[in-house]
Amino acid sequence: MRKIVQRTGPRWNAPAPFDPARELGAALLEPTRIYVKSCLAVLRETKAIKALAHITGGGFPDNIPRVLPKGLGVMLDLKRVPVPAIFRWLADVGEVAELEMLRTFNCGVGMMAVVAPEKADAVGSALIREGEKVVSIGEVVAIAHDAARVAYRGHLDLAW
Repeated sequence: MRKIVQRTGPRWNAPAPFDPARELGAALLEPTRIYVKSCLAVLRETKAIKALAHITGGGFPDNIPRVLPKGLGVMLDLKRVPVPAIFRWLADVGEVAELEMLRTFNCGVGMMAVVAPEKADAVGSALIREGEKVVSIGEVVAIAHDAARVAYRGHLDLAW
């Protein structure tokens, strides 16, 4: 982010182009959301979450495989990812390709829960009651030994 801002010119104390009510520096340094309380509550209530992946540095391809057993991967439908304006702005002004956005940023997906399909509605409802936004963006799939653990269908909406 720092290099994008330095190269494109806005000052850190200028209004953020994607949120003019906030200074750019403050918007870019917003702390990571903490999911512990809501995830623990839903784990206890539903007993249906098989794994949780916190999507941080390393984005999708590095974080998701850590919670899956060998032989399993995910197929993510990128059209379903609600990309916040900050990431659309970074992709546009930084000329960051989609795969690099997915590798570097969470693109608005802070936590991913792996849940059996028949339990997805119950877990989603419980997360919403805990104040979380829920979007189903993919499925766990069997993969060949040498296949990518994270595969994508569609594209992120990165239009700025």
